[in-house]
Amino acid sequence: MPREILIANRHPRLRLNRRAVARVIHTLDANSAAFRPKGIAASPKKKPSPIAHHPSPTTELSVVFLTDPALAQLHADFLADPTPTDVITFEGDPTQGTAGEICVSVDAAIREVGPRRDFSAELTLYLVHGWLHLAGFDDLLPAKKRQMRRAEARAMKLLCSAGALPEFSSLR
Repeated sequence: MPREILIANRHPRLRLNRRAVARVIHTLDANSAAFRPKGIAASPKKKPSPIAHHPSPTTELSVVFLTDPALAQLHADFLADPTPTDVITFEGDPTQGTAGEICVSVDAAIREVGPRRDFSAELTLYLVHGWLHLAGFDDLLPAKKRQMRRAEARAMKLLCSAGALPEFSSLR
């Protein structure tokens, strides 16, 4: 049985299908072994991720779609950086039945839309990015960032081939 996904849409113009968003996470969870970051098993300080190593249906995951100002406030409050960002991920506590929370800026995805970027694909990429952080990926150092980008590309390809890319729309 797949994990419970709690989805909150706090963006006034975003329209989404909650089942389709949950399917993204469930598809990634079902294929989590393919997304184990290099070196995670070798690091005794890194605790196992509730997603990558324990895809238990008892650990719920929260996904929140926010405006730039709301996400910037979280960025300031929890990471001491008041600048806007596209995704913030909070680790959960498996002993409390939580896998974590992925907070996504819809406004950041809207800004990226253009001839080469699709809004739905961009917003899905942000979900993937947050999920990968919870799975143990880091993107602060250049080598780790390259590893994250490769995992993002694999995940997006997997979601496309599984027919699991959700359609999002934003009212202008």
